[in-house]
Amino acid sequence: MALLARLVFWVWFGAAVFAGQSLLLQRIHPFGVQGIVLGLTGLLVLVYFRVAAVRSWIDALPLRSLVLLHLTRFVGVYFLVLHQRGELPRELAVPAGIGDIAVATMVLPVVFAPLDAIARLRAITIWNVVGLVDILLVIATITRINLTDPVQLRPFTQLPLSLLPTFLVPIIVASHIVIHIRASRERALAAAE
Repeated sequence: MALLARLVFWVWFGAAVFAGQSLLLQRIHPFGVQGIVLGLTGLLVLVYFRVAAVRSWIDALPLRSLVLLHLTRFVGVYFLVLHQRGELPRELAVPAGIGDIAVATMVLPVVFAPLDAIARLRAITIWNVVGLVDILLVIATITRINLTDPVQLRPFTQLPLSLLPTFLVPIIVASHIVIHIRASRERALAAAE
């Protein structure tokens, strides 16, 4: 299963790079990009729930590994750089950038602090709620900007930012759902002991 998952991952990543390189996202309606995010996120969650082999493989990963995935949210630094250059609007870049940096920074103590299992599960749960709210607020902000001035979001239709809607954001949102399920299950098991 791991080999097949890696193959799908790299083919998907390649397709996302191709879409960004060939500017495919510029040829679709701005809400089409958000449809891609929602569709890919839904597909990932559906596969997790419906394909037992995938679910078993993901559930076998240490919960900390799923949390470490969110170190990618240090991309928020790039949002702030793009805002300074005048390439992203302040209403998106600053809250999204600071939020992503905060969520990514919080990963480190949540994963590496010397905590007992119950305290770590609590920390992961709190971090997960904060991280999910942050990414949903970013998606809501992008939706609002799309309604008024979608041209401001043009950087998300070309590399490297095109990888966010076509690849990273669906993984991030789906992982928050999986982390919630896994942490809830592990808390229930710990309480039963």
